[in-house]
Amino acid sequence: MSVLNVKSAADCRYDILSLGEVMLRLDPGEGRIRTAREFRAWEGGGEYNVARGLRRCFGQRAAVATAFAKNEIGLLMEDFILQGGVDTSLVKWMDYDGIGRIVRNGMNFTERGFGIRGAVGCSDRGNTAASQLKPGDIDWEEIFGTLGVRWFHTGGIFAALSESTSAVVIEAAQAAKKHGTLISYDLNYRPSLWKGFGGLEKCQEINREIAKYVDVMMGNEEDFTACLGFEIEGSDENLTDLDVGSFQRMIAQAVAEFPNFKATATTMRGVRTATSNDWGAMCWIDGEFYTATHRPELEIMDRVGGGDSFASGFIYGLMELNDPQLAIEYGAAHGALAMTTPGDTTMVSLAEVKKVVAGSGARVDR
Repeated sequence: MSVLNVKSAADCRYDILSLGEVMLRLDPGEGRIRTAREFRAWEGGGEYNVARGLRRCFGQRAAVATAFAKNEIGLLMEDFILQGGVDTSLVKWMDYDGIGRIVRNGMNFTERGFGIRGAVGCSDRGNTAASQLKPGDIDWEEIFGTLGVRWFHTGGIFAALSESTSAVVIEAAQAAKKHGTLISYDLNYRPSLWKGFGGLEKCQEINREIAKYVDVMMGNEEDFTACLGFEIEGSDENLTDLDVGSFQRMIAQAVAEFPNFKATATTMRGVRTATSNDWGAMCWIDGEFYTATHRPELEIMDRVGGGDSFASGFIYGLMELNDPQLAIEYGAAHGALAMTTPGDTTMVSLAEVKKVVAGSGARVDR
């Protein structure tokens, strides 16, 4: 039994199921999107990255619920997901119209940034298959009631894609709650997604409705203020050690309004440059706060997906280690390590996470 009473693995086909859009990431490496002549291809998506991290680094049985247009790009995405060990049997395939006028697959061009030049993301995701998912498209009763899922994860990126995707999140959460599956949600505020979808007012309306079903709420200070409307005193764009008390008071407000929250978690990132961040994390569980080892001036190769890798490490700690302090340490260590490699998804081993948590340095392993 875990600190959050996670369902028994023996009773479930999946340890983790993520709901969200998976896009083709096109990466110009050290260069710029605007001048690139070649790109490296990856897969990535805020919600999916969490399931993949739990599978590849932590050995959990993982699946993703999403949708693809059935063409060569969709099949490429499926192949990437299968390489990551994530079950694709819950993917909904939509007929391709030959041009993408009706349905298509999303792409995300991403620059890593370097030094004073920040990372840049340029998404091309209109009319995607995942954004067109609507209630009734996925048999959640079969998934949560018959197959069995220990932990369900989704987030604010998928909820912001369309009017129907936010309804799908609520539909899935209701079914998960009915069958005793724990639910985590990463607020992941993206102003560009909400800009043409009702703005901040709509963002808060939708996220506050979804929050009623969530057991473990994740997000940084901007996420909690923008998506849920809570205020944090004296904070700037970077949450530092000096702001921890204010953040704790904001969490106290959130838990008072949403008593269904069994845990909350946040990364604590101070952005010095694109390749040097102060990095830490904090969580609240059962009335107590726990803080991970702080890592000042962490060197970063690719920051995209660091928060998702934090989430997967944190979830693993809660599911399998039954220890809030270890959970936040595993989350922070996995997130830090994931940002030392390119791409959205983890290339980290559990042994490496354990080594960092134990305080070992970066000497060569021979």
